[in-house]
Amino acid sequence: MVNKSKNNYWVLSGFFFFYFFTWSSAMSLFPIWLNQTLNLDGTKTGIIFSVNAIAALLIQPLYGIISDKIGLRKRLLWVIVALLTLVGPFFIYVYGPLLQYNIVMGAIVGGAYIGAAFFAGVGAVESYIEKIGRKYDFEYGKSRMWGSLGWASATFFAGQLFNINPNINFWIASGSGLCLIFMLLLTKVDITTEEQKKADSIKLKDVGSLLKMKELWAFMVYVLGVSCIYSVYDQQFPVYYSSLFPTQEQGNQMYGYLNSIQVFVEAGMMFAAPFIVNKIGPKKALLLAGFIMAARIIGSGIATGPIFISSMKMLHALELPIMLIAIFKYFSSNFDNRLSSTLYLVGFQFISQIGAAFLSPVAGKMYDIIGFSKSYLILGAIVLAFTLLSIFLLSNKWKRNENEVGPVSDNSDRSAIA
Repeated sequence: MVNKSKNNYWVLSGFFFFYFFTWSSAMSLFPIWLNQTLNLDGTKTGIIFSVNAIAALLIQPLYGIISDKIGLRKRLLWVIVALLTLVGPFFIYVYGPLLQYNIVMGAIVGGAYIGAAFFAGVGAVESYIEKIGRKYDFEYGKSRMWGSLGWASATFFAGQLFNINPNINFWIASGSGLCLIFMLLLTKVDITTEEQKKADSIKLKDVGSLLKMKELWAFMVYVLGVSCIYSVYDQQFPVYYSSLFPTQEQGNQMYGYLNSIQVFVEAGMMFAAPFIVNKIGPKKALLLAGFIMAARIIGSGIATGPIFISSMKMLHALELPIMLIAIFKYFSSNFDNRLSSTLYLVGFQFISQIGAAFLSPVAGKMYDIIGFSKSYLILGAIVLAFTLLSIFLLSNKWKRNENEVGPVSDNSDRSAIA
């Protein structure tokens, strides 16, 4: 068991590395690719992000239910890996030409692919590895750290390669996708009869019963007002960042460097985040992430140059690890663990995409009309307001594992921070 635990930790950490390496290679400069290579304005870019969000939210519930129903089997991950190996041909020969020929058709086809491979696919990957971590006794955050390193490694060179030829990044993404095949083949999971019976026992009514729980609705308010706004803010941030430099080429290259450094720091925080969340509890951790996020977005609105805006970008390295670890621990403390994938993909990812689908075109229009700075002040104020509201809405229930550090919360639904 010990050897299998170590093997799966390293292999699945490798899977995280190459999954996020692939994603970063294809998507870290996606808004710049749309703006500078395809010459699409902020409104059209907002439409594309909106369609991506709609496609993802249609796929996420399906992925969630399938993931919980198949349990620890790898069938869904094989589908996602197959899509990732086709990144290069799809973006270069299908997606780009379609967007230039017909924006709506291109957005729909691209949204379905990007949703299945990345925006919904990441939830299936993360929830699967979190389940394996619980089975083989390793912290999800310590494995997810390697995903951040994968993203940072690809992003470090993405800006330079983009300036040479944007297609290079897409071909690198396909090459990284091939590495995922080997990682999945090396993953060895013993599935007991009891574990499979638990997975097979899941019914649609079990999923429906979640909607009767006030803890889920409170969490969805947090997602809509905090994490959803963060994703909308992040969509066209590279465009704004690169505009602060003398030339677009210099801005692209500097963004690649900054994003890489930020994600390397994020990787370190992924290692430390479990300790922080275990120390203060999932509710306080979610609130902490919300306040950091509000500071980051508002700070971006008042930033006056590359150094200030770069420091705001670095705050992402603090907020994201704490939020991701807190979400899984919030779910395990308040809901049926058999439905962990459904909760993550529907309660978090799905709701985030619903909000993004409506807000992305609005944000894109705001960027075109009043500019990035004023738009960021508005978005940051919304995040701050919803974080304050979540103090009174989120549940304080907290179930600890024996190896976690920190005081055990009682099961009362106290509304304020202790």
